[in-house]
Amino acid sequence: MSHDTLPPEASGIDPVGEDDFDVKAYGWEDWPTLVVFWALAFVVFLQFFSRYVIGSSVGWTEEIARYLLIVVGFLGSAMAARKNSHIAVEFFYRYMPGGVGRAMSMLVDIGRTVFYAAGVWISYGLAAKTNAMMVSIDVPKNVIYYIVMVGFLLMLVRSVQVTIRHWREGESELTTAKDR
Repeated sequence: MSHDTLPPEASGIDPVGEDDFDVKAYGWEDWPTLVVFWALAFVVFLQFFSRYVIGSSVGWTEEIARYLLIVVGFLGSAMAARKNSHIAVEFFYRYMPGGVGRAMSMLVDIGRTVFYAAGVWISYGLAAKTNAMMVSIDVPKNVIYYIVMVGFLLMLVRSVQVTIRHWREGESELTTAKDR
């Protein structure tokens, strides 16, 4: 049977449309992250175009692209914290007895929350002490550090929400992974 004669479901095409866009799957913090991501894409394209097509690079694009990448990374991490999809070592949870796995999962939740709280505190202290200006544009560098602080704050809030959900349900995605 050739690829052309396969039924749509066998060829990987979704005839029902189950992969449709669902706005409920996204948090409010995802939208500013998307805007910053597209701003980053535009700046990188502008840098590429000006350097390789025009032959004269726009000076501020490299620095701004670097800062926009930092912003996307930290604001986008709030989405990963909300979905509880940050990197985890699931291997050990698969072979632990249920109670031990749940206890370890709760320790991970608490440790993650404490780490994000420390990140908020440290980035706030760093932003408050920074007086330097960006090299290519007249914007204080502490703006970036405050955005990093907001990213950590969003991750902290989402981590607390995930920890409460795990506490109420009595299990996490890590401990249910062995059932799959």
